[in-house]
Parts: sequence; C-alpha cells; structure tokens
Amino acid sequence: MLKTLDVSRSALIAQRERMNTIAGNIAFASTPVDPNAPASSFQRRYVEFFADQNHGVDNGQVGYRVKADEVSGTIAKHSPGDPRADENGNVHYPNINLMDEFADAVLASRAYEANVAAMQMTRQMAEQALRLLQ
Repeated sequence: MLKTLDVSRSALIAQRERMNTIAGNIAFASTPVDPNAPASSFQRRYVEFFADQNHGVDNGQVGYRVKADEVSGTIAKHSPGDPRADENGNVHYPNINLMDEFADAVLASRAYEANVAAMQMTRQMAEQALRLLQ
C-alpha cells in the first residue's frame, strides 16, 4: 500500500508542476517578446510526463517525472504606434492560446482530484485491513 501512496504522491507533485507552468503561461501571455533577445524572452512552457524507469531505486521517486521545456514561436500583432513594434509595425507575443491553457488547467485539476481520491481510498483500505487484524 505504501507503493500506491508513493505513486499518487508523485502524480500530485507532477500535476502541481503542470498547474504552476500553466499559471506562468497565462501570466505572460500578453508580455511582448523582444525580437532582438529571444533567449531572454518568455516562451510558452509545457510539461511532459515520463514513466519512471527506476521505480524509486536511486532517486526516491515513483510514478512520474516532470520536464518543463520551452517551445519557440511567437504571434505577431499589428500595432505600428507601439514603441516595441518591429520594422513592419508588428509586436510579437508568446505563442500562447488562453483557451488551450484553461482547458489544460481543468484537466490538471481533475487529475489532481483523482489522485487525492486514490490516496483517500488507499488510506481507507489500510484502515480496513488494520480493523480486520484486531
């Protein structure tokens, strides 16, 4: 049963990281990207989930690993009066679709809730097993 709790714990951590990444994307969605310094500009981030091959042997983690990467790409909006506009009068913003981010946030929230429910059921099963042993 402890292994089950470890898997759910790792999944909770992974979903929390996913929500933090989504929150950052939403916060920076309207921040212009400096075309002259793309390395320092904010780009959309996403979280990848991997099955952990070690099963906690070395790193103590069971279940999922989280990896946040940057994805390149910008959206150009025509705004010739803006001082941040390029030679064509376009201001570039990170390639972030708020509807996609909100949908991902709902999915992450539901996955978090499901893992909390799995932990509660595991706890109830452990309590039942202890009652049977008495």
